[in-house]
Amino acid sequence: MKKLFLIIGAPGSGKTTDASIIAERNSDKINHYSTGDMLRAEVASGSELGKEIDSYISKGQLVPLQIVLNTIINAIKNSDKDIVIIDGFPRSVEQMVEFDKLLENEDEIELIAVIEARVSEEVAKQRILGRAAEAAPGEQRSDDNEEVFYNRMKIYNEPLADIQKFYTEKNLLKVIDAERELEPIVAEMEAFVKESAGI
Repeated sequence: MKKLFLIIGAPGSGKTTDASIIAERNSDKINHYSTGDMLRAEVASGSELGKEIDSYISKGQLVPLQIVLNTIINAIKNSDKDIVIIDGFPRSVEQMVEFDKLLENEDEIELIAVIEARVSEEVAKQRILGRAAEAAPGEQRSDDNEEVFYNRMKIYNEPLADIQKFYTEKNLLKVIDAERELEPIVAEMEAFVKESAGI
């Protein structure tokens, strides 16, 4: 049985960094996948699917649901570790509902918790635009500019209250203050994951 943790958070909340560090520190027990990384890897492969995904990501739009769901379920099942952390999902009510339906029919996967890395829009914007300014030429991500940032924030915020309510009612939501220094955030998140997963 795979134990699954989802991490949601605004662009710039640090969710991918947090999850990466936790997985590195517990590399014998935990795998981490970012939906963004999984999708970008497909784009980098140059496949037809990758080209289709890129046409959405480059505009800051959501990738179609079935592409995302299939990518995620396959990654969890193929994980060589029993604890899996996925960040950046779900991003819409539709993703959340369809994923919940999929999990109901999955004997191999149990959703343990959904962790929200919470930051204000101002902090998120400073971090994202700061990342763009620091990137070397050719290393800037196509989605690191102000216009796309606001588009991504709008996409993140629109379904957020419904997502919070859904997982709160299932007693699965854990909110972590992600405006602090990196280490206290990672320490709190790591302790929560380990305790919840029973390791």
